[in-house]
Amino acid sequence: MASSSSCPLFKGQPRLPKFAIPRGYDIRLKPDLVACTFSGAVAVSVDVVSPTKFIVLNAADLAIDSDSVSFKPDSNSSQELRAVGVGLIEEDEILVLEFGDEIPTGAGVLRIAFRGTLNDNMKGFYRSVYEINGQKKNMAVTQFEPADARRCFPCWDEPAAKATFKITLDVPSDLIALSNMPIAEEKQQGDIKTVYYEESPIMSTYLVAIVVGLFDYVESHTSDGIKVRVYSQVGKANQGNFALDVAVKTLEIYRKYFAVPYSLPKLDMIAIPDFAAGAMENYGLVTYRDVALLYDEQHSAAANKQRVTIVVAHELAHQWFGNLVTMEWWTHLWLNEGFATWVSYLATDDIFPEWNIWTQFLDQTTEGLRLDGLAESHPIEVDINHVTEINEIFDAISYMKGASVIRMLQSYLGAEPFQRALASYIKKYASSNAKTEDLWAVLEEESGEPVTKLMNSWTKQKGYPVVSVKLKDQKLEFEQSHFLSSGSPGDSEWIVPITLCYGSYDVRQRFLLQAKSATLDIKESAWIKLNVDQTGFYRVNYDENLAANLRHAIQSNLLLPTDRFGVLDDSFALCMAGQQPLTSLLTLMSAFKEELEYTNLSNLVTISSKVGRIVADAAPELIGYVNRFFINLFLYPIEKLGWEPRQGESHLNAMLREELLNGLVQLGHDSTVNEAIRRFEAFLDDRSSPLLPPDIRKASYVAVMRRVTKSNRAGYEDLLRVYRETDLSQEKTRILSSLGSSRDPDIILEVLNFLLSPEVRSQDAIFGLAVSREGRETAWTWLKDNWDYISKTWGSGYLLPRFVSSMISQFSSYEKAKEAEEFFASRMKPSIARTLKQSLERIDINAKWVHSVQKDERLAKVIQELAQGN
Repeated sequence: MASSSSCPLFKGQPRLPKFAIPRGYDIRLKPDLVACTFSGAVAVSVDVVSPTKFIVLNAADLAIDSDSVSFKPDSNSSQELRAVGVGLIEEDEILVLEFGDEIPTGAGVLRIAFRGTLNDNMKGFYRSVYEINGQKKNMAVTQFEPADARRCFPCWDEPAAKATFKITLDVPSDLIALSNMPIAEEKQQGDIKTVYYEESPIMSTYLVAIVVGLFDYVESHTSDGIKVRVYSQVGKANQGNFALDVAVKTLEIYRKYFAVPYSLPKLDMIAIPDFAAGAMENYGLVTYRDVALLYDEQHSAAANKQRVTIVVAHELAHQWFGNLVTMEWWTHLWLNEGFATWVSYLATDDIFPEWNIWTQFLDQTTEGLRLDGLAESHPIEVDINHVTEINEIFDAISYMKGASVIRMLQSYLGAEPFQRALASYIKKYASSNAKTEDLWAVLEEESGEPVTKLMNSWTKQKGYPVVSVKLKDQKLEFEQSHFLSSGSPGDSEWIVPITLCYGSYDVRQRFLLQAKSATLDIKESAWIKLNVDQTGFYRVNYDENLAANLRHAIQSNLLLPTDRFGVLDDSFALCMAGQQPLTSLLTLMSAFKEELEYTNLSNLVTISSKVGRIVADAAPELIGYVNRFFINLFLYPIEKLGWEPRQGESHLNAMLREELLNGLVQLGHDSTVNEAIRRFEAFLDDRSSPLLPPDIRKASYVAVMRRVTKSNRAGYEDLLRVYRETDLSQEKTRILSSLGSSRDPDIILEVLNFLLSPEVRSQDAIFGLAVSREGRETAWTWLKDNWDYISKTWGSGYLLPRFVSSMISQFSSYEKAKEAEEFFASRMKPSIARTLKQSLERIDINAKWVHSVQKDERLAKVIQELAQGN
């Protein structure tokens, strides 16, 4: 490749220069699925907007044919400019083309030929492996978000550089080749066919998609004639029926909600065996992990059905929010992901109202609050100055906090004005790009409320407030402060939409807390609850009397499930931050002894697991009492549910049974563990045994692994056998996520080494990283011993940070934080920098929490009473 001496001019820039703007791409690609290579050529129609000798665009991991590079201005069709320099700046992933003569302003066509490799990194143009009739075959797949179209063809790989795409593929004639648009024409020549696709509407490069392989499909149509298909591996077509039904209904919902029809003639959704993310919203060709798209009536659990629904609804929301209207730059990623997350719950609630999905949405809010309670969090809007920084912001802030502040705003403005404003926004910016402030401006105009002022405090600074509330002389006193899980003080302030009710949901008030403190005159009432229905993204710290009144209200079942959730989750967070003693949290948990609602019990299981680990580190002599208290808490609802699914029982009860049994098994409840193992043994003899339906398999697998030791390893071998025999991804991930439950460090080491074996797809290894408390030291040593291999294998995508956070966040000593910091000091890379800081902070928070538990003089007495009295 000829080099360009002017490359240094363009080094280290966050964005491409604006000499030329792409208008349309004509791309031809020929993948070789045996050699795992591809060749290609691209002709880009560009507008040259200022005279230049350079064209600068993105390219990475491509061999550019220097002799092929040319530019032909439209104004002079006989003139063809040849490149005199072709330089690739690898660290910035840019291609600098230098021409001998100045390129005139106006339209023209840039031509480049290139070659590349179908890589194994699950990004760019890559290969995925599948089996057909016992034979392994390669398929070719693209994954371009955030910035990997440049690994498939040279392009302006930025969201604002929207253009049309005309794609042509040369592929083996027996294979199916899919792209964003319908096929316009096919020509066959021997065993190769050339497939020409219709030209796309304008879109960003990260949404271009190609898949080549052998597939089956199921098909349906929307009422306005959009053809919808779900593609799967051969023989699995029927597993696509559920997602197909959800997709058709979802497209209808969004067409009405956004008041804009789906903008392409077809929608294909396809399950890809090797896939790093959960799914990807490519325009008209949405790609998914198997587990997020396929649903097997016999072997998938209720939780799988729910996940498929939410993920499909999320990806289809992007067809409007992201694809039709696209963020201007990655700083505004949350506009894509926060909105798609929020609206996916809206669609799911419409299709399955009996799932109480807005109560379950609080799991999303909590995940956002947990991450945003760290000093090492980041604002919703993050300045992105280099491509290497983008992957790390695909996190709970962009998705969960983003979705939660949207819900808070919708609740404040009202559902109808909010919907009208969204429809206006989409019409206004269709086929264009938008920034956060563009959305606020439309919402402000529609509602008449100061949306920009209100929301800037939530998107431009990290964190959120805790609102402390006291009752004094019939006055409620409010004070906000920056909440940090470490208990450290923060100095930010927010404009907080406060809602509250007094003794009844009929008596409500709302106001904006725009200063550090405020007071409100109120009348005497039995209880006072702030953040009604938990629509606000903040914590509440009640004074002792108000907290006691709320505890009685929970015991008397006077609060909505969402409000019970909020009181408990805030108490847990305040306890972790050292702002409430553990005795207060445990006493509050005892008020939930007759709780039957799924989301609350699921959160109680999660909290019990975290509290159990802290107590085991802080006061191991008390862990038996703590576990007995938690076991008693979960026995009441599980005795009502039983082990056997009832005819026609609700979706939520099926999910609840799984959560409770898993919780009891993790707590070591002997009779639950014994029964779970008995059922597993029946399942080993007969895979369709009614004794082990999909909803209780996870609990059963965990029970088996809890009893596995080096000298009693039969259960481990049995689970590996089930893993090897099943071809259902959901079953494989269920098993992988159970294997780390053994309490024998030798078995944990075996399990972790198994994750690195060819038997586990590289995207699935992360499911096996959660290990028992007894195995965490072994896991940390394993991570250090294998770091070079792990870093090389997973180092270029979303998954590497999961290895870091899973392995070190569970510790609770300052020494361990120091050890981890020292280990990574010489192994730092941009893709794990933020995650490592967050994980080290979590260790410090745990260490402080352990210290505060050890100082709690009442703990032993209170926990013994609770263990006996529940």
